[in-house]
Amino acid sequence: MEKHLFLGDEAIAQAAIDAGLSGVYAYPGTPSTEITEYIQQSADAKAKGIYSNWSANEKTALETALGMSYAGKRALCCMKHVGLNVASDCFMNAAMTGINGGAGYCNGR
Repeated sequence: MEKHLFLGDEAIAQAAIDAGLSGVYAYPGTPSTEITEYIQQSADAKAKGIYSNWSANEKTALETALGMSYAGKRALCCMKHVGLNVASDCFMNAAMTGINGGAGYCNGR
């Protein structure tokens, strides 16, 4: 088994890729920016055809990721912690739909 040393953001990104990620949607803001950048630069993600999009704001990033999860795909949404305030309407309504996920990560099956 090959071992890798990752920074925290890199570990999140690689774990998402390894878990079968189909798309990542994000609004830039440190420290979460590096997650999306890692996926965009990953040869593994390119080979798997993982879609990547910088969104207009946190709300649209989460809504788009949620839509992908409704379609049965695994989606990752990245934003800084205060960005969840912008996305809070979508986040609260997503909880009522039964989608498995947490702050910033929607996992559809």
